[in-house]
Amino acid sequence: MKRKVIVYIATSLDGYIATEDDSLDWLFKVEGEGDNGYSEFYDTVDTIVLGRRTYDWIMDHEKENFPYKNKKCYVFAKSIHEPNNNIEYVDGCIVEFIDMLKGAEGKNIWIVGGGDLISHFVKENLVDEFIITIAPTIIGKGIPLFNKQNTEIELELKSTRRFNQFVELHYIKRQDEITRVNG
Repeated sequence: MKRKVIVYIATSLDGYIATEDDSLDWLFKVEGEGDNGYSEFYDTVDTIVLGRRTYDWIMDHEKENFPYKNKKCYVFAKSIHEPNNNIEYVDGCIVEFIDMLKGAEGKNIWIVGGGDLISHFVKENLVDEFIITIAPTIIGKGIPLFNKQNTEIELELKSTRRFNQFVELHYIKRQDEITRVNG
């Protein structure tokens, strides 16, 4: 079975993944149900992809408790950084790198974030599925899940699930319906 690239993320009702100062406090105020399906999803992936800013946020908030120790983790960064036992830095063509990962044996590939990296993956048509959990919170401004771009992708709703106040939307990309919009 071919590996899939999946965006699995929570967002506010108005489409933000964090406040302007990178806070997720709004998310943790919402009453969920268990782990809102996280463990079930986590078992389907063996590779994690993150942007440098998201990685730095995780390290600032989790301190020494890196949450993805049992997975292969890649951090896209534009500059060279010190070696790390938990992650491997990547500075190269995202399309070629993801094609290489998808061609290897393994489980699915999770794009943890952030918004800029997700938008780049969307622009390059690299995302196979979106699992987006909506929190009943309106932030007003912040870091958007999707940046404005000239890409239109038609999706097909695979499923919805409710976790108390959260709603999970699971979409798959329609392979035959990808278009680029000029402009």
